[in-house]
Amino acid sequence: MNFRPRGGGPANAAVFLGCLQHGDVVLGMSLDAGGHLSHGHPLNMSGINYNIVPYGVDEITHLIDYDDMLEKALTHKPQLILGGFSAYSRQVDRKKMADIADAVEQKHGYRPLLMADIAHVAGLIAGGVYEGPFEYFDIITTTTHKT
Repeated sequence: MNFRPRGGGPANAAVFLGCLQHGDVVLGMSLDAGGHLSHGHPLNMSGINYNIVPYGVDEITHLIDYDDMLEKALTHKPQLILGGFSAYSRQVDRKKMADIADAVEQKHGYRPLLMADIAHVAGLIAGGVYEGPFEYFDIITTTTHKT
């Protein structure tokens, strides 16, 4: 029996529906790099209704490839950059993601929204052992049932 009335997927969908237009570009971590189904998988509403440009990890270090993320952001001009995951075992460099959003603004004249889905690490953030996104991100989603 499922006792939770809502999960992280509906929270993420609310952000997409409330902040984006159908077909807008979203830069999000690919599922095979540790991303989440609700961050742009082709079978999820996010992947069906929005133009998802996935970013991933370096094949050797398995760290987020921020240089590739920057290149994709400057090329594809996302309206939203999603810094969240389900299965990424390292710290996310939130400042680098903010710098990428700033670079888009410098080149294209607008700053994409930064969204952090922290559902899988909210307890670690609350406990002070994982960096939170609060200083750099515009929108933060989470759940309590995973914490």
